[in-house]
Amino acid sequence: MDLAELRDRLRGFAADRDWEQYHTPKNLVMALGGEVGELAALFQWLTPEESAGAARDPELSPDVLDELADVTIYLVRLADVLGVDLMAAAEAKIERNEHRFPKKV
Repeated sequence: MDLAELRDRLRGFAADRDWEQYHTPKNLVMALGGEVGELAALFQWLTPEESAGAARDPELSPDVLDELADVTIYLVRLADVLGVDLMAAAEAKIERNEHRFPKKV
């Protein structure tokens, strides 16, 4: 599934449940922030080594994957509601960062 397919699937999921009324930018940002907080909580007390292996840890991995998915879902839904092309926005930001932070020679 690519980003456009994910966006369309989420759009349909919300429409099928009559959730568009709740998917305001404010509500989606609040939900996104909550999910980022839940992801952060999983990493809060890990050592750097433990955090680097979190996605491979059999006990932690399912929760990490779920929270990453939740963050992605809310971010994609927010971008859709706002009419933002996430890939174009990310590409533009990377290009700006390449100029702001030149390669080390």
